Amino acid sequence: MSILSGKNILLGISGGIAAYKTASLVRLFIKSGANVKVVMTPSSKDFITPLTLSTLSKNPVYSSFTNEDDDNAIWNNHVDLGLWADLFIIAPATANTLSKMANGVCDNLLLATYLSAKCPVYFAPAMDLDMYKHESTLRSFKVLKSFGNILIPATSGELASGLVGEGRMAEPEDIVAFIEDDILGKLPLRNKKVLITAGPTYEAIDPVRFIGNHSSGKMGFEIAKAAANNGAEVILITGPTHQTASHSLIKIVPVTSAQEMYSETHNYFKDVDVAILSAAVADFKPKQVASQKIKKKDSTLTLELEKTKDILASLGANKKHQYLVGFALETNNEIENAKGKLKRKNLNLIVLNSLNDKGAGFKGDTNKVTFIDDKENITEFQLKSKTEVATDLLNKIIKEIDA
Repeated sequence: MSILSGKNILLGISGGIAAYKTASLVRLFIKSGANVKVVMTPSSKDFITPLTLSTLSKNPVYSSFTNEDDDNAIWNNHVDLGLWADLFIIAPATANTLSKMANGVCDNLLLATYLSAKCPVYFAPAMDLDMYKHESTLRSFKVLKSFGNILIPATSGELASGLVGEGRMAEPEDIVAFIEDDILGKLPLRNKKVLITAGPTYEAIDPVRFIGNHSSGKMGFEIAKAAANNGAEVILITGPTHQTASHSLIKIVPVTSAQEMYSETHNYFKDVDVAILSAAVADFKPKQVASQKIKKKDSTLTLELEKTKDILASLGANKKHQYLVGFALETNNEIENAKGKLKRKNLNLIVLNSLNDKGAGFKGDTNKVTFIDDKENITEFQLKSKTEVATDLLNKIIKEIDA
């Protein structure tokens, strides 16, 4: 999944021949999972039709402050458009539009939306060679970059005039790749590897039955998504679950038993920067596993259990540079028990939740947690969605590893 998935992208199109390429650009944004709206200057409609872009973006296309519909004027609010966008891409950006952007000229809807936008703005210049190299255009580039706008460099090639040189708008595929790389390069966990465990483990009794627990894996999957959205390369080792995580930066490693989870975590642990063990691993497993289904002959069944390997403690014992996070689900003496686990298992941080707190624990969409770090700093949070808890946790980790 692209880093653009779920983003609101506003595409501004000004009046240059390269506008014909924006049909492909819209399709690529949609394919990446983004939501796309298009704002056109009036002259850009000479090069590509609003109908084409509306069909591809699945949204109305805006080109003026009002739409005339049965003699009733409908106001196109440039402020709302600017606030809607997570990213604003102006492509092609002609010399005329760039000059107006740099000097605050606001004589069409695209420019009014630009001046209202609060999001990152990318611009992809497109013009003839002499225009591209003209001092006024270079000054526009400099001014716009000083505002924080991001230049997508033009390429060299055959231009509409027949000349060959700089000024050709970057190809749609290269524009998308540039934006993705720019976003990823600014994310706090870029070039970091994060190991996460999630879900329950199932310990076999026989080929049909198992010992397990009620963990849904939701918390671990939300943590994985939050880590990937912060630029990390994520290894998600998960027990049996119905959860999904479609993201290009998340590698899912499915396991079933505690032993399989133990093996896989140790396989990856040495190469990661952060390990977050949120899985609800079974503490015990049957000492003997029947090779055939156990028949229901007697009124009782006795199972002899043995301890599973302590994954978290084993990682803590082998920890070198890794930042190690564990979870503690408690029912009494919560803080003291969590502190004890933090020290015994050589953790950097423990995430405590209690079954005594309504809305916390397994299966639900919410959780109520307390962070305790290795300096015994305690941060208690109110009941939140698991998505928000994951964000809080990643923010804490980023702060700690950057300190």
